[in-house]
Amino acid sequence: MGQEITDSHFEPEDFVEFEERLGQETLLLCRWLEEGHLKSGPNVGGFELEAWLVGNDARPAGIVEPYLQRLGDPLAVPELATFNVELNGSPQQLQGAALSSMYDELRNTWERCNGVAGELDARLAMIGILPTARAPDFTLANMSPLHRYHALNEQVLIQRGGEPLRLDVEGRDELLLEQSDVMLEAAATSFQIHLKIDADEGVRFYNASKIIAAPMVALSANSPYLFGADLWDETRIPLFEQSVAVGDSPQTQRVTFGVRYMEKSIAECFMANWKRYPVLLPRLMDEPEESLAHLRLQNGTIWRWNRPLIGFDAEGRPHLRIEHRVVPSGPTVADSIANAAFYFGLVSTLARQQVAPETLLSFEQARDNFYTAAKNGLRAEIYWTNGKLIGLQQLCCEVLLPMARDGLLSLGIDVPEVEHWLGIVEARLNSMQNGAAWQRAWVAKNGSDMQGLTETYLQHQASGRPVHEWSV
Repeated sequence: MGQEITDSHFEPEDFVEFEERLGQETLLLCRWLEEGHLKSGPNVGGFELEAWLVGNDARPAGIVEPYLQRLGDPLAVPELATFNVELNGSPQQLQGAALSSMYDELRNTWERCNGVAGELDARLAMIGILPTARAPDFTLANMSPLHRYHALNEQVLIQRGGEPLRLDVEGRDELLLEQSDVMLEAAATSFQIHLKIDADEGVRFYNASKIIAAPMVALSANSPYLFGADLWDETRIPLFEQSVAVGDSPQTQRVTFGVRYMEKSIAECFMANWKRYPVLLPRLMDEPEESLAHLRLQNGTIWRWNRPLIGFDAEGRPHLRIEHRVVPSGPTVADSIANAAFYFGLVSTLARQQVAPETLLSFEQARDNFYTAAKNGLRAEIYWTNGKLIGLQQLCCEVLLPMARDGLLSLGIDVPEVEHWLGIVEARLNSMQNGAAWQRAWVAKNGSDMQGLTETYLQHQASGRPVHEWSV
């Protein structure tokens, strides 16, 4: 989806030709996977951080074009709205002090990018949903000028038969509204964790990522407020799903937890992309079939909460990675890297257990766990692989943290690294204070002043101290 297109309008023959090329590339990838052609090697981690540009009034600032021009960094790219930006990290082989290397790079990038924002009388905010954002902010006037976003909006509305998108979220409050475009997607910003894996482990890692989506979203929740309403701990989940909803079938939803585990090959995801999902952006590219350009573009318009990605190294060799999309942006750089550490370690342990955890926890339970955790955060109770209901905080402290430690050590991460980054996770669990809990505690003490909440949040964020240390 990061690929730009030259126009936002398409002809019927474009869809026909794109689907033909998509099918050919999908079958080629299936052959590659069957024959073991995808590159193997050590696990490599990475991330993408989405952030908000906010003005001196703590409100969204639609300045992304002059901001990126002044910044001049190819790793900083526009997003759907003119007040969002994405910052990309360098891939790191997961060994030694890799986590601290990620932290140093992201901290330096953040400080530099924030400094450039200051030159434009703005700031960067890493937070799942900006509390000061208002429904009128999300109009086509604030959409990025990139053609791909306008094309996405046009095609989603065509597939909906012109029907407006409907947002209906019930949490502590209830929010119901209609939207005539896809711009509400811009209200949700994420910290997307990437993990390159061996293709022959793809099924196990993909399924394990689904299973741990519940503890990951609860641990990292940072999005309780939308347009002044107190909703889910991670309101970003229903917001994103409903903001680009197409059709009534779970089989064709573009933002989805999925409909089942993978069984034999990660190719099953890409076959579903071809067979089940209508093409949204039929951009025809003059590239060899082996580049899988149309397959990758189609995959980029299906936002699974856990998404398999095909990439290519500098020598042009293909590889597989998992993109774990459930974690919101923020609250700090330290919290973000701690979240990534927990994911890397936990998924590595679960994916390599002798008994596959997906044989012990049904897909339906994993899916229900995810939405329960997104709604209730660390206060949620979910089912685990022993068939028993358990509090999420207890599960994380007693079962999952030790698994994450074992997983990081097995990857070759240094012991002090493991203790430091998982120590942040453990302190957050013990305090029960993630970003969502802190925001609600601030409002409970100070009232529903969204500007005051945002200003205090940004002050704490600038300190660099992880969220479990924040006062209200």
